[in-house]
Amino acid sequence: MDDKLIERYLKTAIILTFGYFVVEVIGGLISGSLSLLGDAGHMFRDVISLSITLSALKIAKKLPSKTKTFGYHRVEILAAFFNGSLLIVISGWIFREAFQRFQNPVPIDSTVMFFTAFIGLVVNVYVAFILRGSQDINIRSAFLHVFTDALASFAVILASIWIFFTGRTIIDPILGGVIAIFVLFSAFTILRDSLNILLEFTPKGIDLDELVETIENIEGVEGIHNIHLWSLCSNLYVMDAHIFTNISAMSDIEKIKAKIKKSLEKDNIKHSTLEFECKECVQKKKVEKMEH
Repeated sequence: MDDKLIERYLKTAIILTFGYFVVEVIGGLISGSLSLLGDAGHMFRDVISLSITLSALKIAKKLPSKTKTFGYHRVEILAAFFNGSLLIVISGWIFREAFQRFQNPVPIDSTVMFFTAFIGLVVNVYVAFILRGSQDINIRSAFLHVFTDALASFAVILASIWIFFTGRTIIDPILGGVIAIFVLFSAFTILRDSLNILLEFTPKGIDLDELVETIENIEGVEGIHNIHLWSLCSNLYVMDAHIFTNISAMSDIEKIKAKIKKSLEKDNIKHSTLEFECKECVQKKKVEKMEH
């Protein structure tokens, strides 16, 4: 999925999500449903999340400069961290409202609740469909949130049917609490992934021992050490390492380097700095298995 198509999908998602946010606030106020109002807060967060994601994509296109040699790739990670933090605040608000509703139940118009949630289900399913499949951390997080919103809308539909036939409104604050749990789960997932990148941990999904073994199996490579592997952003990995070889001809070393770089591409390592040595570093004679 190219950037132009992603941007177009994001703009569509923002318009639809904001439109439903307004509908859900109105529907929640008219019906008196906490689950609708709680989900409206989640939808508003989605609007902010999608807007920040779109802005991050545009900013990331800016060319590197003398003072910003890697450009603005980390902007999307900062945006993701902000989104995760915002989700925690929203979940706290939902829990508080649910507790108050347990103490002071309010009447709920189940018909308005049903039709508002049904509109939300259609909007969320469509937005989730157009955002699916991306490797970008912000778009993946947006997809996750919209998908959980779709589940929440479906749950609200079931709750409205229950209230219509039984008249028992206790299900509404219970559902509000369940929505808050989904919000927290989303928040911790985003915060974990963004912190892993900000702290420059080994990218998730890459087995470093296997990577080392692959490089060592390349003809001409006698050893590899001083390895550093980290994520610049959600879909751009960087690596530097010292390569020990007995080959001294520069033309042959360049061939080895090309083979190593090609092998790294399968793990999405697009930037690599490889320093070749004909004599291993004193500190480390051979690569030891590294813990993840």
